[in-house]
Amino acid sequence: MKPYLICLDLDGTLLTDENTIGDYTNRVVQELKRQGHYVMITTGRPYRASVPYYKELRLNTPIVNFNGAFVHHPLDFEFKTLQETLPQDVIEDIVVHIDKYDIKNIVAEVRDDLYFQYHDSVLMDEFYMGDPKKVAGDLRDNMPEEATSLLIKTTEDRIDYIRHAFDNVYAETLAHRQWAPQLAIIEIIKKGVSKATGIKYVLDALNLDESRTIAFGDEDNDLQMIEYVSHGVAMKNAIDELKDIAKDVTPYDNNNDGVGRYLNDYFNLNIEYKES
Repeated sequence: MKPYLICLDLDGTLLTDENTIGDYTNRVVQELKRQGHYVMITTGRPYRASVPYYKELRLNTPIVNFNGAFVHHPLDFEFKTLQETLPQDVIEDIVVHIDKYDIKNIVAEVRDDLYFQYHDSVLMDEFYMGDPKKVAGDLRDNMPEEATSLLIKTTEDRIDYIRHAFDNVYAETLAHRQWAPQLAIIEIIKKGVSKATGIKYVLDALNLDESRTIAFGDEDNDLQMIEYVSHGVAMKNAIDELKDIAKDVTPYDNNNDGVGRYLNDYFNLNIEYKES
């Protein structure tokens, strides 16, 4: 069998709500790897917050981080890294108008380091995974290079206003989404970048067949990926918009090895599942 590229979102997909990988899913992944398939993480998380799962699955593939804005191969230094950054002048313009937009703080992700416009110990503590370097101070002066991603902290009642304003001012430059329904944080990456563009970059780099791609996701940042691959699968717990465009939906959610059980059936692995 020609190999597949199997693309796995993390939160709400591969991971349970407790941020763990089910033992059954891990067993299925190991068998697929043994058969010669490529298993790849495609996530909105930075690398520092996804590397534990990369190691747990003993992967040997590239990894797509920041929703496609950063693609590299942790084990192959000859693999050409892709990094799509935000223009510094746009970041500086947002800082200049920070009061106009009623922005409470701005966090710039520069590779695996974090730069905060204002010191905020509560917000800083939320970025614990991977123990990143954290620097507070004016983003117009403190950043050593352009950011891969920007996080805008505001209040729930200002989310729509800011996103509409950004559409008017930065439509040709930025792509944005609300980080999570319950969080008043807007996530920003470069316009035209998505998990789909990250997957295409890997397919081209590894000379893999685009028609043999399968991906799993649950949220709006998975839409382009699910549309792009040849077999896009939405999780049982996915948003309706994703289910509407997916080729299929898993019978089980992320807390019940939905990915592993689907892949077991799809590839006819016959790995027995036992209820825990």
